[in-house]
Amino acid sequence: MHIQPPGRRSFLVGLSSLLALAASPRSPNAQTVLRSPAFSHADVIAEAKGLAALPFASPATVPETLRKLSYDLYRQIRFRKDRAIWGRSPSPFAIELFAPGFLYKHGVDVFIVENGKVFPARIDDQAFDVPSPEIGTVLAALGKFAGFRLHYPLNRADYQDEFVVFQGASYFRAVSRGQNYGLSARGLAIDVAEPAGEEFPGFTRFWIERASADANSIVVHALLDSPRIAGAYRFGIYPGTATVIDVDMTLFPREPLAHVGLGALTSMFLFGPVDASPRADYRPAVHDSLGLALHTGAGERIWRPLNNPRRLQVSGFVDRNPRGFGLVQRDRRFNRFQDLEARYEKRPSAWVAPRGDWGAGQVVLAEIPSDSETNDNIVAYWRPDTGLLPGTTLKAGYRIAWPGNAPATDGIAPVIRSAAGRTFDGRHRQMVIDYAPASGVPAGDIRADVSVTPGTLVEAVTQPNPETGGIRVFVTFDPGPAEMMELRVQPRALEKPVGETWLYRWTPA
Repeated sequence: MHIQPPGRRSFLVGLSSLLALAASPRSPNAQTVLRSPAFSHADVIAEAKGLAALPFASPATVPETLRKLSYDLYRQIRFRKDRAIWGRSPSPFAIELFAPGFLYKHGVDVFIVENGKVFPARIDDQAFDVPSPEIGTVLAALGKFAGFRLHYPLNRADYQDEFVVFQGASYFRAVSRGQNYGLSARGLAIDVAEPAGEEFPGFTRFWIERASADANSIVVHALLDSPRIAGAYRFGIYPGTATVIDVDMTLFPREPLAHVGLGALTSMFLFGPVDASPRADYRPAVHDSLGLALHTGAGERIWRPLNNPRRLQVSGFVDRNPRGFGLVQRDRRFNRFQDLEARYEKRPSAWVAPRGDWGAGQVVLAEIPSDSETNDNIVAYWRPDTGLLPGTTLKAGYRIAWPGNAPATDGIAPVIRSAAGRTFDGRHRQMVIDYAPASGVPAGDIRADVSVTPGTLVEAVTQPNPETGGIRVFVTFDPGPAEMMELRVQPRALEKPVGETWLYRWTPA
């Protein structure tokens, strides 16, 4: 992460006046605009810098016909597959567009980049299947969209699967081979869980570079705008067994920002083995992510199970130059969820690996009370200590992978199960943590360091678990009058950590 002071060079006006040559015959949905030099990401950065020097202008809303669409009518609007951009070309990638309307009241611009030239994505009134001809006419005249999705032969060679979506504010999400959509990422988070309310920056313009016939990756550029900041983003997207997105951002604050979130992830946790459902449910667990995983700058591996608290809970994990963090779905067996429709066991994890020096800050975890699995109530991100000031430039990059699990823990035993309960007499609370086997360390040689604060640690017992080959740790504690407790477990052998540090914030049910 690099913060630059204000430069002396003047900024370019932006791509609205720097557009391209003649339309490619292989892109029937694209039409040319003005002649320009070859497109580059520097153009997007220049446009973001220019925006930041001006007062924020609220984006125009889409026509009332689209704004007032009901959920049932909006979901009937589908982009026709035979109109997919590049769908009939040698490129392995194809683009389908989302219609604005319903919740998506501000349209975004989508441009296609071919041979360094920029073309606006254009549609006619037949591009979408629509519930009425009027809606098709309005969409064609508008020329703006709610976002787009990318397709690629991810699971088999003869079919282009949808694997990445950019839609709504600065949200995007991806899947890897064999997965279903789950959690999302954000380009930027601002003032999460602050009393004055959160600001939601939005991508307002996209440029999608055409990939060659033999390409296995694609590049998307995006312009971000918000009342207090503007920014330029480059996404290098690599679909595969674990889809990977390389993110590069350049941010220009309009106003001081004390609370920004980089590498932000948004997920859902309703209930699970630690935080059981308060009402009868045939499913043993409902969540897109099971826990927050951390790989600190000092090399420590941390596992923090997620919770659906009664009141908002915000946790900060102080660090310097983190190696990675992510929201992870570790349960991969159907019987852990028993949901034939949602298939939570097929939801991806998301792992953020910073590039370069991110300095001092903290990984923030916000857990928001929720009574529905339709709500994304979990947010995780990196919060720099320094904040952002007008006239400065922040450059940062990271890689976000969407694996079935977080990256390997390099011999450190991961937590495979956490559960909560009470002792037989009902007097004390209890947590049970199961670990996978530690590399090269017999389970009988492992002891767990356990601490609780505030409250009282009644007993801590470590024993081999013959069913897993690892250990099981029993933590018995008495919160007393405490309304919140922090619990910590670290398996050790020969004075060294051999398992993830397990952290949990207990609150009364």
